[in-house]
Amino acid sequence: MIQEFLTFLNQYNVVWLAIWLLIGVKVGELVKSLIDNLITPLILNPILTKLKVKEMGDLSYKWILYGKVMSSLIDFIVVALIVFFVVKYMNVPVK
Repeated sequence: MIQEFLTFLNQYNVVWLAIWLLIGVKVGELVKSLIDNLITPLILNPILTKLKVKEMGDLSYKWILYGKVMSSLIDFIVVALIVFFVVKYMNVPVK
């Protein structure tokens, strides 16, 4: 039973999948920190202070929280660029 399990892990590269998943989570945390602690204070704070808003997530019009959507969009673009450069660097063909 244990041998079958080890064969399964090896055959389907489960260990590598777990490693890449952990790296992906950490890259996501890094990007979130980059957006929250670097990009927003340097670039977006002057705009937010003119709008009299403390955080980007507080931007809204009636019930539409477009500030959170913009923040998620910036987060997605940065992660997508990082993935693009990693794939290009590794010369992995994209399907």
